[in-house]
Parts: sequence; structure tokens; C-alpha cells
Amino acid sequence: MDNVRVIGGALDPWAELQRYQARGLAEHAGVGATAVFVGSMRDLNEGDAVTAMTLEHYPGMTEKHLAAIIEEAGRRWDLIDCLIVHRVGEILPTDPIVLTAAWSAHRKDAFEACRFLMEELKSRAPFWKKETLADGGERWVEKNTPGY
Repeated sequence: MDNVRVIGGALDPWAELQRYQARGLAEHAGVGATAVFVGSMRDLNEGDAVTAMTLEHYPGMTEKHLAAIIEEAGRRWDLIDCLIVHRVGEILPTDPIVLTAAWSAHRKDAFEACRFLMEELKSRAPFWKKETLADGGERWVEKNTPGY
């Protein structure tokens, strides 16, 4: 399950891609397209200024959910490989939170799979988000809200 990582601390998406591709993917002759998405923390949600966020997860269960999403993407599109790296812990505005990547022979499959990975992890993976607001208040964000 090397193609799924949940990490504490800073996320450098480009270093993660290099690390993953260095394991042999870059030399795969069938790769014709790589689609990448990097999500970062915004400083505004639901009309309120947000100064920090804490992301929590259930270790083990979260990784299994992410792996299942990758497996489903592999059934839906002609893919060579996929990667999901998600950060947990204390996060500040502009910090990268998540990286999804999909490799395929053709761009259509890579683009569609990459979007699928992101959309599905936002709705299915067990992460919990608590925002710290500029006024000092805190709130838990429901998964069905626009900012989730």
C-alpha cells in the first residue's frame, strides 16, 4: 500500500511525486500521461476567516478507505498507477493538504481518475476537520458543506 500515505507534518507534494516515481514508475514505457491535483488550505470558509485547521483521522481505517478508492479507480479507467498522500494534524492557510496523482497511457483516463480520487476521498475517507476562526472560535466542519 505504498501508493497511499497519511502523514503528520508538512506535505511537499512535488517531493512526494519524485519519491514515488523514483521507485520505477518513471521508467514505465506505457506512461503517456500523469495527472496531478494538489489541494491547499484556504483562509476563508462559509464566509468566515479561518486561521488554522486540525485534521484528524482513524489510523489504519483511513488508509484502507483510500486504498479502496484507488482500487475502484483502477476498475473504472485504464491506469498504470495512482497515488494519494494526505496530511493530518495542524494546518495553516496555503499549506498543501492532499496530493492525488494518476498515471495512464492516455490523458483522458489520467485526468478523470485523478478527479475521481479527490472527489471520492473528500466524501468517503474518514477525516475530521476542525477550523479555528479569526475570532478565536472553533467549529467542526460537516462533510456535506461546501468547504469540506
